[in-house]
Amino acid sequence: MTCTECTCAALTVGAVGWNCVTSNNTCQLISNYSASGFHWEKITNGSFRFTTFPPEPSTTTPSSTTSTSTTSSSTTSTSTSTTSSSTTTTAFTFQWNFTATTVAGSAAGTSGTAASQLNEPYVLEFDSSNALYISDMNNNRIQKWIIGSSNGTTVAGLASGASGSTSNTLNSPVGLALDSANNMYVSDKGNNRVMFWQSGASSGSLIAGTGSSGSANNQFNAPIMIDRDPSTGTLYISDGKNHRIMRYLSNATSGTVVAGNNGAGTGSTQLNYPYGFIFDSSTNSLLIANLHNNNVVRWVIGASNWTILAGSIVGTGGSTSILLNQPVGITLDYYGNMYVADSGNHRIQFFLAGQSSATTIAGSTGVSVIIQILPYFVGLKRIMCGADLNNFLVGLAGQMIKKSSIYI
Repeated sequence: MTCTECTCAALTVGAVGWNCVTSNNTCQLISNYSASGFHWEKITNGSFRFTTFPPEPSTTTPSSTTSTSTTSSSTTSTSTSTTSSSTTTTAFTFQWNFTATTVAGSAAGTSGTAASQLNEPYVLEFDSSNALYISDMNNNRIQKWIIGSSNGTTVAGLASGASGSTSNTLNSPVGLALDSANNMYVSDKGNNRVMFWQSGASSGSLIAGTGSSGSANNQFNAPIMIDRDPSTGTLYISDGKNHRIMRYLSNATSGTVVAGNNGAGTGSTQLNYPYGFIFDSSTNSLLIANLHNNNVVRWVIGASNWTILAGSIVGTGGSTSILLNQPVGITLDYYGNMYVADSGNHRIQFFLAGQSSATTIAGSTGVSVIIQILPYFVGLKRIMCGADLNNFLVGLAGQMIKKSSIYI
């Protein structure tokens, strides 16, 4: 367990302290301590903390304050001592590493069908072993990529990149979701269907759509992104050309409309080619990148309209800190901050929770290696309490996956 994961575990269970030992990746959680003192063990490369962490990021500035008390040790012996507690105040600020590295595909941006290449990668997902799964859209396949490897392995579709509509082929796959068993759910856009691909299988099975375009509740017209509620197995699919989001309960053969379906438009009951989105279980809502309306909206499940989160309420595109231009991908971190792949502006925008003005953390308005390439997707490596801020990934039209980092 990494120190980041140890911290998340402490936050999840409400521990008052935790001990992260970097030499052997162990984590000790502290459930209580004496007000007049506490006991601690000296362990090589370890540190003890008790704290009121996590802080919520400020709603007005990109910083927040937390009270912590830290005692560190670097000796090899183990002993027990008692000391009185003390509190110091520190502030943290989100910062960005603008130098990204290529983790999959050609660093030069060369597309191809070789195992070392990609051709318009869209969605990225980590499995339970932290292997990266990539929807390689123009190669009509899903690639599994071990971080640090120079080649990927085809786990759905054909390695040759050939398209098709049979059970072992795909046609422009875009959306991708994994369950805890590493089974795949793929939105097969060109075939207007969603396929279930069991881990290790050579072919998939159709679980949503009919394979032909349409607007009935069992049909799609360009299904794009897909998200899955792990607690229920419910699937959510953005149905682009029908301007709606569909919900499929586990084992259902027909879906229900949960957002849109009122034609393309800028009204609060309409969507306009919804592209990327995520299901936010904490609010039972969908956060939707409304591609042609140049905004991101929240649609609570069961509601008849959306509320604006970012971008123009009337669909005006732009490149200022409060505007977007064809947003595609979207994700949230543990603190509720939002990351948007603002494709038309060649940048990734970071919105503090509750804020409508963003900071550019990658792309043409910052100093970055991602300049002038369309970002389609932004994602955070998932860990036990949300996401690892040390690994955010960007899928690019330039045939590569870039990794950068966020640190506090």
